[in-house]
Amino acid sequence: MTRAAVVFDFDGVLADTEGLHLAAFQDTFATRGWRLDRDAYFSRYLGFDDRDLVAEFLADEGVRASAAEQEAIIIDKGRRYDERVASGRVLFPAAPSAVARLGAEFSLAIASGSLRGEILSILRANQLDRAIPIVVGADDVQASKPAPDSYALAVEKLGVPPAAAVAIEDSHWGLVAARAAGLRTIGVTTSYQASALGMAHTIVSSLDEVTPDLVRSLISVR
Repeated sequence: MTRAAVVFDFDGVLADTEGLHLAAFQDTFATRGWRLDRDAYFSRYLGFDDRDLVAEFLADEGVRASAAEQEAIIIDKGRRYDERVASGRVLFPAAPSAVARLGAEFSLAIASGSLRGEILSILRANQLDRAIPIVVGADDVQASKPAPDSYALAVEKLGVPPAAAVAIEDSHWGLVAARAAGLRTIGVTTSYQASALGMAHTIVSSLDEVTPDLVRSLISVR
């Protein structure tokens, strides 16, 4: 029998980092005379990787910037984000126990719009890197969410069919990506209200509610 799998999104699911990303972008943009509103970040830009977010923001603001200038913005933002991560723990309180509980019965992976190095540094700092051996970041795929690439690569690396995997997501665009890749989906209301996660197969308010029985009820293992 094929071993089933759980594929976590990272920001907003395992790690409470969306606010850190926002603050890092706000500081980076402010030094250049631009303003990124919190509501705009969550309604317009959440779900983009750093490169696509910068490109979309500049287009929205009517700002022309060379590829080199955009790369400098991304590097600056990454430095500011790393400084914030280093200042304290960023995992949701329910994350370690959820990883242990689900990892005892399912193969685990991460499919995220963050850079793989950023994810791994947090996992290592919290002794979760061995528990989640497969990490797919934005720099591992050609197209980030809402494209299905990250989830498709995650299940490929896990060696399971998409129908044997459940994705846990906190955003509409992440759910779009997971479903397009053929995974079953759980929406968690850490970033958005349940009304914004309507395309999830089921919705929970915390990882504490994600049990092996819930995962098994969603998957079709062949």
